[in-house]
Amino acid sequence: MSEAAYVAVDWGTSSFRLWLVDRTGSVLGERRSHEGMMVAGKHGFAAVLQSHLEAVGAADGLPVVVCGMAGARQGWVEAGYVDTPAQLSSILKQAVAVPGQDRDIRILPGIAQRDPKAPDVMRGEETQLLGTLGMDAADDVLVCMPGTHSKWVRASGGTVERFATFMTGELFDVVSRETILSHAVAGADAAEDVDAFKSAVVAAFEAPAFAANRLFQVRSGQLLYGGKPSSARERISGTLIGLELAAGLTGEAPKAGITLVASGRLQMLYQLAFDTVSVPVRSIGAEDAVRRGLAMAARSIWNV
Repeated sequence: MSEAAYVAVDWGTSSFRLWLVDRTGSVLGERRSHEGMMVAGKHGFAAVLQSHLEAVGAADGLPVVVCGMAGARQGWVEAGYVDTPAQLSSILKQAVAVPGQDRDIRILPGIAQRDPKAPDVMRGEETQLLGTLGMDAADDVLVCMPGTHSKWVRASGGTVERFATFMTGELFDVVSRETILSHAVAGADAAEDVDAFKSAVVAAFEAPAFAANRLFQVRSGQLLYGGKPSSARERISGTLIGLELAAGLTGEAPKAGITLVASGRLQMLYQLAFDTVSVPVRSIGAEDAVRRGLAMAARSIWNV
């Protein structure tokens, strides 16, 4: 069995992912849990990390590179931000060491857009970008990174020029649980209504100003004409994603096209949405991207 060279950690708000990695980048062991920043803040970041390190048999002194919310102001150690226009290589140079630990633990910074008209921040996605684009990407590119807070990033020559965050995932959760539309989706099963999703994407994409009206029609249409709760869910999802695409695709398309960084159901939904509005994308797995970004950071910091 190969010898581990470092440990990579993606520490989100509500999730924790850890990989034990050798010099070739092969994963020797991994751990996943819901011990994100919110949980770790209560139980102690060091204690949570140590429990997972022991579970994968990480040797004493093995270095750890971390991205995500562990570096937030309310996280373990604040890692700060690299300001736009932000060279992706700067992320590696500004990794922050966690003091008082028996092993070398570094947390990568996020990226900040200090524009009074469009203030924005990302933390964790910068490492996915690093793994997706590398440090010396020559072409202009537009990257869509779906999630609770989706990011749309314009980058050129290995530099993040601008980005925008859309609360699409969080809005879907709130709208489907905390508004009148909760009645429309009550009892929804796992069945997918692709036609309902696609029609909602097109409607919101072509007339984003009517998105709030389209959302109410999910309920009124169901009351007047019937329909399954699963179809209502797909209409809500399609409306919010179509609204996001309408904003994200504003402006001239970059030469290198659009890159979708996503996994699982989000990858399927966004790929379908892009296809529906006839916009070609190339797709990269989100987990593969973040692991590659963490590997680049480990090589830069420790030459492993």
